[in-house]
Amino acid sequence: MNILFIHQNFPGQFKFLAQALVQQGHVVLAMTMQKVHAAEWQGIRLVPYAASRGTTPNVHPWVSDFETKTIRGEACFRAALQLKAQGVLPDVIIAHPGWGESLFLKEVWPQAKLAIYCEFYYHPHGADVGFDAEFLAKDVGEVCRLRLKNMNNLLHFDLADAGISPTHWQASTFPEPFRRQITVVHDGIDTQALAPNPPVSLTLNGRHTLTRQDEVITFVNRNLEPYRGYHIFMRALPDILKRRPNARVLIVGGDDVSYGARPQGGQKWKDIFASEVRPQLSEADWARVHFLGHIPYDHFIALLQLSTVHVYLTYPFVLSWSLLEAMSVGCAIVASDTQPLREAITHNETGLLVDFFDVGGLADGVCTLLADPAARARLGANARAFAQANYDRETVCLPRQLQWVQRVAG
Repeated sequence: MNILFIHQNFPGQFKFLAQALVQQGHVVLAMTMQKVHAAEWQGIRLVPYAASRGTTPNVHPWVSDFETKTIRGEACFRAALQLKAQGVLPDVIIAHPGWGESLFLKEVWPQAKLAIYCEFYYHPHGADVGFDAEFLAKDVGEVCRLRLKNMNNLLHFDLADAGISPTHWQASTFPEPFRRQITVVHDGIDTQALAPNPPVSLTLNGRHTLTRQDEVITFVNRNLEPYRGYHIFMRALPDILKRRPNARVLIVGGDDVSYGARPQGGQKWKDIFASEVRPQLSEADWARVHFLGHIPYDHFIALLQLSTVHVYLTYPFVLSWSLLEAMSVGCAIVASDTQPLREAITHNETGLLVDFFDVGGLADGVCTLLADPAARARLGANARAFAQANYDRETVCLPRQLQWVQRVAG
């Protein structure tokens, strides 16, 4: 088959699926908005394109998101016309529609099957929006803007022949009748590389070398922000550090924003909540809290392998890969009892679940596991077994993704 991938930052979620399709002998192309310095990647022809205009100054804020998606969709449409003129006729188009690029491709290739990556459908109530009363939108019209933000999703429902979603909960956010066209298959993780490593060690600042004999609490986000429970975690630290005088806390993540609103006044969420809890901590206790920023992936794996207790919190939103990676490594996990987590964490079987907002409950869960090696070993082993059985890329997820592509092609 001729297969075309669309992703503004290719390969994104399609990295391993695209490579596997090449290995099966298919002709694979990818259109991307990023500037590329090579015409090919892993046997995949890369076709870069760029928007020809910017957004309109002072456009109504409720429609600015869709204007941006329209501009990107037009750029992809015109690049697709050039490909068609060169004789490119895809049998299947696999797209992440989140940035609008795939909106008009059926106008270019009406015979092609269009399959979309269904990451999240926005809801003004019952999901991430309004979940945390501490950070409610100040404008009552925010719910209206959110309704219009789904225009891109809704237009794709009329075009797409099939969808794929990484988790059942994410798929459940999409409305019927399109929900019936979504197949649930996770992108998958490498459970062979992400495995326990008892001899692991990690040196901080060239001074403190930590091993599995140390008491290490880990917390990982792409960026440290409320959507991923950073504020709750920080507020639990004074109690945790007081009760566990030998524990060290390793925090991975940037100080930007991936989801939700930025704080006012140019501040950083990282600094806001660090400053909030700092007066409750002695100099000695604060010295045991280490902000590592973004770290190389091999260091990230070592950090998980080193972890005594791993904490993962999230609003009802997209589930982070890092949670499944921590499970694969065999971490003893304390996680928020929110919808995305219930698919992977069964309380007291593959981890502990605590109410997202219960700071004391989070501290209790972490300290309970720190004091109970047998419980940590049991939960960690169960978590790894679950990850291997349900999320292993080579034996579970990739074969199912390839079957999905064949079904889409008909």
